[in-house]
Amino acid sequence: MGSLSPSLLILFFSIFVDLLGYGIMLPLLPFYVQAQAGGAAIAGGLMSVYSTVQLVSGPVLGALSDRYGRKPILLICLFGTACAYLLLGLADSLLLIFLAVFIDGLTGSNLTLAHAYIADSTTPETRSRSISLAGVAFGLGIMAGPALGGLLSGYGLSVPALAASALAFANTIFGLFILPESLPPERRASRSASLIFSWAAQFKSVFQRANIQKFLIALFLLNLAFAGLQTNFPLYSNQRFDWSPAQNSYFYLYVGVCGVFIQGFLFGKLQPRFGERALALFGLACMAFGLAGMALASAAWMLFPAVTVVALGTGCSIPSLTTLVSLRVPDSEQGRLMGGTQTLLSLTNIIGPTLAGVTFELIAFSAPYFLGSVLAVAALVIAFPSLRGGQQPDGAISS
Repeated sequence: MGSLSPSLLILFFSIFVDLLGYGIMLPLLPFYVQAQAGGAAIAGGLMSVYSTVQLVSGPVLGALSDRYGRKPILLICLFGTACAYLLLGLADSLLLIFLAVFIDGLTGSNLTLAHAYIADSTTPETRSRSISLAGVAFGLGIMAGPALGGLLSGYGLSVPALAASALAFANTIFGLFILPESLPPERRASRSASLIFSWAAQFKSVFQRANIQKFLIALFLLNLAFAGLQTNFPLYSNQRFDWSPAQNSYFYLYVGVCGVFIQGFLFGKLQPRFGERALALFGLACMAFGLAGMALASAAWMLFPAVTVVALGTGCSIPSLTTLVSLRVPDSEQGRLMGGTQTLLSLTNIIGPTLAGVTFELIAFSAPYFLGSVLAVAALVIAFPSLRGGQQPDGAISS
């Protein structure tokens, strides 16, 4: 594997700064709602608004980047994020908070466009490694952001939002002057505006590709298994082991460290030796076993080895499946592909937390983890025929 290009290093830094701002804001969002006399239902509704808007905007922004290049659309997204955080910091009503979240959702396809940028800038042999390293930048930002946000909130609730806005504005300027374009004009798509702005048509055209359909379903099920658990785990750990918020924070920190190690180091060692297909199968199996282990844990310490297996599963399967999908789509459609994938992920963020909450309340507090294990097994069964090695070799690009 060759060394990373300077443009990708610049991109990874930009992803880190972007997610640092996001990590600052996410844990504090309920407190902004509370400051305007809102409750838990409104705070939950904000995340549904964010995911619903992304459901529509992802395919459109991806298609626009196929037509006009990655850099200008990515800069628009970064600028939109900066404006949203600024509005949130200055908001004096629930209406302005909803408007800020709406703007952030509308322009919140930064990571989607970053994956398309990676697809433009890598060879088939190095793509999964680069996608995995983008996950490291993501994880580091998400880990550092809440700590920084908590520190800044001591100076006033508006300070973290204004700091996140300043980071996003600086990131926009950084990208404007430093980040090169990855998609030259001769490789761009030439679709009509009516097709570009039809998000349903964009998503349908991506999902109808027979050579990636099973992989997309597997990614959907895998993320559905994971989406609900992120919001449900504090309830589960408190109900089963009487964990405090501080203990949950340490657990999340451990998960983050595992993710950074697996994606930043281990995946790079495993991918050249085993390839994306084997790692995708291995990762899906790990997800199934790890989530079942979390459901069956009878002592608190058992959660740590179980979640290590889960982290190994996500760290191997998600970059591998994303790469296998990317390699089967032409260069001129990478943005549309990643936008369609964003739509699937937004659906999981809408459905997953509700599904986990319902099964937690109506069946048992361990039910969301058993359900997650079943979903991972279903993803494995669906993807298995395409992962056995009988269709296209790793690195084949479908036109």
